[in-house]
Amino acid sequence: MRQPRILVVDANGAAGLPYAGLVARLQPMDLRVEKTAAGAAAALERDAWDLGVVTARDAGTAAALAAAVRSADAELPLVVVDAHPTVAAARQCLQAGAGDYLELDSADAQLEDALVRLLSAARRRDAEEVLRRAVERPYTFEGFLGESPAMRAVYSVIDRVAASSVDVLVTGETGTGKELVARALHQRSRRAAAPFVPVDCGAIPDALMESEFFGHEKGAFTGADGRRMGLVEFADGGTLFLDEVGELPLALQAKLLRVLQERRVRRVGARQETSVDVRVIAATSRNLDGMVERGEFRRDLFYRINVVRIDLPPLRERGDDVGLLAEFFANRAAQEMGKTVSGLSIDAYQVLKNYGWPGNVRELQNAIRRAVAMTRSATPDVEDLPDEIVAAAGRVVQAGPGDDGFFPRRAEHVARFEKQYLTDLLARHHGDVSAAARDAKLPRGTLYRLMKAHALDGAAFRK
Repeated sequence: MRQPRILVVDANGAAGLPYAGLVARLQPMDLRVEKTAAGAAAALERDAWDLGVVTARDAGTAAALAAAVRSADAELPLVVVDAHPTVAAARQCLQAGAGDYLELDSADAQLEDALVRLLSAARRRDAEEVLRRAVERPYTFEGFLGESPAMRAVYSVIDRVAASSVDVLVTGETGTGKELVARALHQRSRRAAAPFVPVDCGAIPDALMESEFFGHEKGAFTGADGRRMGLVEFADGGTLFLDEVGELPLALQAKLLRVLQERRVRRVGARQETSVDVRVIAATSRNLDGMVERGEFRRDLFYRINVVRIDLPPLRERGDDVGLLAEFFANRAAQEMGKTVSGLSIDAYQVLKNYGWPGNVRELQNAIRRAVAMTRSATPDVEDLPDEIVAAAGRVVQAGPGDDGFFPRRAEHVARFEKQYLTDLLARHHGDVSAAARDAKLPRGTLYRLMKAHALDGAAFRK
């Protein structure tokens, strides 16, 4: 169990004074004693500390020392221990930034409780701050938000095939963002200035499908009062996005295959064909391979649209992207609703991580909008999430001291997120902790404490 690192600022000089006993009680821990504000500031600049303890002969000196420590590290948990406590002195020290004010004679009984409480609160605050700061510069790609390995693989395929005109099949569960992939491919292609035509294949009545896809001439059938251009022809020069292509009836599949092979379309009731140049991006949440084997989808059309395949991972397989997306949706929903929200609580984040998300990103977005609408605080908590999500995610393990020294228990996903964020941050600044802290808008002391917690050394990132 790691002992916390404690910086004692002892203006009295411990030798021969009542405070010597206090220092002796702290001595088994990782301890450093400084006798001046300047010495404490230098120690805070050089290294990371988990707790500050200030002792002094009078309230004015104690308050001044507390203010000096707080100025050097705005986030360091801080305790003032006074041999002659008064209400006025307590008020003065707490206003100067102390998190607790203890009487020397009772410090034995109270000091450990104060350490546990302050360190636990600081650790939770640090973790939530990392989540908020990371979301300020999320990894985005053509409308996608996320930096998990699974999504980076998707971005890589999009980047490699977008400029070509090959047809693409996008597969994935409902709500994973298949249309976003199609739009990203279109926007990064030479066809970006031409139409992007999305077609919901499951929403067109069978009787109207041929006319919708290929158009018709005036009088071609009852109700055809004029000539109409079909969706394929309308997409000429651009991209035709066939969403839920597995819903197409077999008869239309055969006609669509011929259009894609010949690059020519004939309107219903017309004698002449019209040349078309379209790129087809098809998407499905169904198992097309199985449908081909069962004879429910034409094998030749399947091969035609499956030149390049992009499989979108479900949200439950995207790791820490859940947190990034949740924070992003919370901030956006707060702006839309005119509320002040600063991310979500760690416990709420743990529930989101534990849930399976059958509706994927779309379901997450709706859950976060609900949480922002329901919350009475600046940080939506578990009680603000939909009951069915909380119940399905299981009981949240409440934070408390004991599992990691004086720090609260942290969910594994939060720890992994923190370490990855810090690793990327330090690598970006080649191990320069000061530059990394400025970039992340984190106090230097906070960054040092997080680095220590994850055994990260800035020197390992220097070139």
